[in-house]
Amino acid sequence: MDRHPASLPLDVLLAQCTMRRLRRSGPGGQHRNKVETAVQFVHNPSGISAEANERRSQAENRSVAAFRLRVNLALAVRCDVDEASEPSVLWRTRLRGTRIEVSGEHDDFPALLAEALDHVAACDSDPRRAGDQLGTSSSQLVRFLSIEPRALALLNQWRSDRDLRPLHAR
Repeated sequence: MDRHPASLPLDVLLAQCTMRRLRRSGPGGQHRNKVETAVQFVHNPSGISAEANERRSQAENRSVAAFRLRVNLALAVRCDVDEASEPSVLWRTRLRGTRIEVSGEHDDFPALLAEALDHVAACDSDPRRAGDQLGTSSSQLVRFLSIEPRALALLNQWRSDRDLRPLHAR
């Protein structure tokens, strides 16, 4: 795999997906219950899915579901990274010194999350080595991963599997 699916342009990623429109109950009034405003994407190559149904607009739900799909892909799919590989251009543009500056809601977040997790996985769950590869400190890397609680839980699961202590964001 050359490029992580979470870092693909949205149109390329969605071309690999099946989209379903669904009806969901809940808040939103009569209009929501009469039309199919919920959206679910299934990434066909991996089987990873994401859904959004909290908005009355199908277009808004589509956008939210696509973002959630990218995050789910970042968490579930690993790409091979070797210790000599350089961080991506996107990663380097988001570094301010050794600090990673991105919001958990920004469109770049899933691609950066995937890259960080790929490096941590390649470094046997050692955030210090992964941070060295990515040009950041281990504490900054752990803080970045903690933006998505499932990412920090995943790192700690990997560490537990290796009998290493869990990490916490400070």
